[in-house]
Amino acid sequence: MFTQTLKKAAESVKKDVIEWRRHLHQNPELSYHEEKTSQFVYETLLSFGNLEVTRPTKYSVMARLIGDRPGKTLGIRADMDALPIEEENSLEFSSQVPGVMHACGHDGHTAMLLGTAKVLSGMKEKINGEIRFFFQHAEEHFPGGAQEMVEAGVMEGVDMVIAAHLMSNLEIGKVGIAYGPMMAATDGFWITINGKGGHGGMPHQAIDSIAIGAQVVTNLQHIVSRNTDPLDNLVLSIGKFVGGEAGNVVANSVEINGTVRSFDVKFRKIVPELMERVVKGITDAHGASYELKYQCGYLPVINDEKMTQTIEETVRDVYGDEAVEIQRPNMGAEDFSAFQQKAPSAFFWIGAGNEEKEITYPHHHPRFDIDEDSLEYGVNIFVNSVFKFLS
Repeated sequence: MFTQTLKKAAESVKKDVIEWRRHLHQNPELSYHEEKTSQFVYETLLSFGNLEVTRPTKYSVMARLIGDRPGKTLGIRADMDALPIEEENSLEFSSQVPGVMHACGHDGHTAMLLGTAKVLSGMKEKINGEIRFFFQHAEEHFPGGAQEMVEAGVMEGVDMVIAAHLMSNLEIGKVGIAYGPMMAATDGFWITINGKGGHGGMPHQAIDSIAIGAQVVTNLQHIVSRNTDPLDNLVLSIGKFVGGEAGNVVANSVEINGTVRSFDVKFRKIVPELMERVVKGITDAHGASYELKYQCGYLPVINDEKMTQTIEETVRDVYGDEAVEIQRPNMGAEDFSAFQQKAPSAFFWIGAGNEEKEITYPHHHPRFDIDEDSLEYGVNIFVNSVFKFLS
């Protein structure tokens, strides 16, 4: 019976949640620039009542709802930042900021958590313990807003924390659940190959940084295919290769930039050492020099089993067994892992794609969108899970 009451409460804020999402979508802000976004969230939370609203960092917001009965403390997190992408959708609420777009669903995440806060703020007398609503900045940009919020003390006294991500590649009505490893650690690397420029018709007088760089790219893949256990999850991808100015000139230098993804932190020691060996060996062989920078990014997202089981049970209770999809880990990354270092946690997917509505474009695509009916799913699951965790 109480589940139906909570479901109706989630339905009652659906219109507000969609309006909030559209406002945020029209007014996106990049990581570490969420000034108007955070102020909008702050003022909206204040309008609900029963919440203690603060600004832990310059661009983040936290609201505390302390129930009338003693109990544990649950944190719920949403991210707020947009991406440097020019939107190609023709919506009534398309981005009004040139070159900036909510292309990953963070506008929906923020709106869902606002809706959750609105519902729960009116149920103070029914809540055991405390709920903390974390509205986080800068998920898309290392070192990430999650770590800044943790360092500001938002997790002090928190017993458990949850978060969700809208997914356009998961059909609406489905909720993705993953036990244990869910998303990978993400590191970055930058390599500069310094050769010797010269005339394209007289390459023997030059040191061809592009030819050397091409060998580096090819041989770096041997780290995954030949230097590590094939049963380990490891990805090394190069996304940027820049060198040269003209077709008849041997390039003086080349810049290479890529990412390394893994679930085991041991690779943060192994991979840089292997990269150094590969790059040094190739450049030495051809009389070139190099510079290599390796930067560790977010830790892997690894779900707590009991927390994840509670989320799964909530979804089954609210939407039935057919709504649950057990997911394999993927090599994406999320700085929610910073919160996970402080308390048991669960991260899950909410289906937001819809083939009938042609909402199928992937995340970070200029035509990315979500089925807004998915927002009610998020609010409903959050609200119901709160009472399961704090009962």
